[in-house]
Amino acid sequence: MSLILRWPKTLRLRRQPKYPWKSTPRRNKLDHYAIIKFPLTTELAMKKIEENNMLLFIVDVKTNKHQIKQAVKKLWGMDVATVNILIRPDKEKKANVRLVPDCDALDVATKLGSSKPSPAG
Repeated sequence: MSLILRWPKTLRLRRQPKYPWKSTPRRNKLDHYAIIKFPLTTELAMKKIEENNMLLFIVDVKTNKHQIKQAVKKLWGMDVATVNILIRPDKEKKANVRLVPDCDALDVATKLGSSKPSPAG
């Protein structure tokens, strides 16, 4: 037979620090205009636009699929079916954005051109 000593249950009060650990919450530096850098306009990109209803973008390295999907929807008002991403050998992140079937990628690409949208319009 062994002897077991148990501490008595005492009241544990919630901590009330004199100052918070973090003074202010971190600011999100990646807005929708910083997420998408520019669209790709290579021959492979044009082929994917015509055949697979896809758009190709170079995006910020720190973004994820969900952020890219939200940025495309906010900037151009397109519904996105899927987003595939990969890191290129030159350390850029490429996003393959497949649009929903009722949205034509060729029309969007002609409106998009090869320039990044301006924050004003």
